Parts: sequence; structure tokens; C-alpha cells
Amino acid sequence: MLATNENLPPNVIKQLAKELKNLDESPPEGIKVSVNDDDFSTIFADIEGPSGTPYENGVFRMKLLLSHDFPQSPPKGYFLTKIFHPNIATNGEICVNTLKKDWNPSLGLRHVLIVVRCLLIEPFPESALNEQAGKMLLENYDEYARHARLYTGIHAKPKPKSKSGAISESTTALNVDPSSTNNAVGGKKLPPGPTPLTASSKGTATNSNDQNIPVVTGPSAPLKKEAGTAKALADKKKIDARKKSLKRL
Repeated sequence: MLATNENLPPNVIKQLAKELKNLDESPPEGIKVSVNDDDFSTIFADIEGPSGTPYENGVFRMKLLLSHDFPQSPPKGYFLTKIFHPNIATNGEICVNTLKKDWNPSLGLRHVLIVVRCLLIEPFPESALNEQAGKMLLENYDEYARHARLYTGIHAKPKPKSKSGAISESTTALNVDPSSTNNAVGGKKLPPGPTPLTASSKGTATNSNDQNIPVVTGPSAPLKKEAGTAKALADKKKIDARKKSLKRL
């Protein structure tokens, strides 16, 4: 039978509330605890895989289940994230002496969580719940570590903290120009900008769609002609001004 805040003794509720608050404000290294304030019977924790172990870079979710006579009886621990470990069964059950024969009512939740994380650093294959992992650890550590890393990479990937950089990452993966993602406002696609042209020796230019576009060159080009006309008008004005000055003299 699991405990709830209604059938736990008031002194136990008070002690749990105090300890959970302490765990939230000062969490143990690599451990983050979450709890339902209306029901202390299930306590969740995210455990970071310790560095230098096959569980490094993984985040493993576990839960502690408190019985109605807690703390006289120990909590039961389960890993919710799949893990390849001698002392963790395939159903997630944790085998550690602290939660069994070595349990003491004076031990707090902090101690339990730290012991569980230490289990990832130093497994005990002699009391294995996962016999395959225990046997592999004793006979061929490299093979055991390979399996454990494989499970970690597949099942214990940490969730991304934010979506920043998602556009640049996706456009890079798709080989898309990031600037093209700005061509949409309010869900409406804007017309594409001008296509860059590549000049050829035949008086034409080629855009990215392989279309040949004629390019006007030489003295008859409209831009050059307009520039020449403007210059001629300016010169004429200067000559007329000089003629008027000479007449005054």
C-alpha cells in the first residue's frame, strides 16, 4: 500500500516536506528532484550519468515509492529510463542494500538518492538483478561498457533546454540558405529576392535557374546613354552661362 499525505503521520509529512524543500534548494550533485505536493508517496528524480562511466552524458529518471509505514520500512526504487546495469532489473527495480537490509529509519531521501547515483559509478555484479550485465561486467568490462553506452545513447538522451538555434541547425542540415527563412511574415511567403546573375562571354547572363538573360553592353547601353545625355546638358549649361558673361563685358 502506498502512502499519501492523508494517511502518513503528521510528523512524517512535516519531515518529508522539510527534506524535499532542502533537496529542491540544495540538490545533490547531478540529481534533480521533483515531487507532487499533494502526494509524497512518489518522488521523482533525474540523475545525470557520472563522468568517466558508460552512463556519462545521459539523464536517467527514477522514482522512489514510499509505503504507508515509511520511514520504518525503506522506499522502493525504480529506474524509469532503460539502463544496462547489473543492479537494475529490466523492469527498472533497483537492488541496493540501502533500500533493503541496510535500511535505517534515520536515513533521509538525500542519502538514498546519492547511494543510487554512486551505484552508477561502482556496480555490484555479485548481487545482480540483471544477470547478463553482471556476468558481462565480471568477464569482459569493455563489452559491458559498450552495451551500457549504447543504452545510454538510445534511452537517456537529455532533452534540449531551449529551441534557440533550431532554425540555423535545421537549415544547415537541409543545406538551406538561412536568409531564405526570413522570406515569411505572418505565415505569408514573400516574393524571393533577385536571382544572382553569372556573366558569360556571349553577352548573356545565367541565373540559378539556368535561364539565359541578355545583357546590354557597349556604347549603346541605356545606362551609359543616359549618363552621356546628362553630361552633355550640363556642359551646354556651362557654355551658355559663359556666353552671357561675355555679352555683359
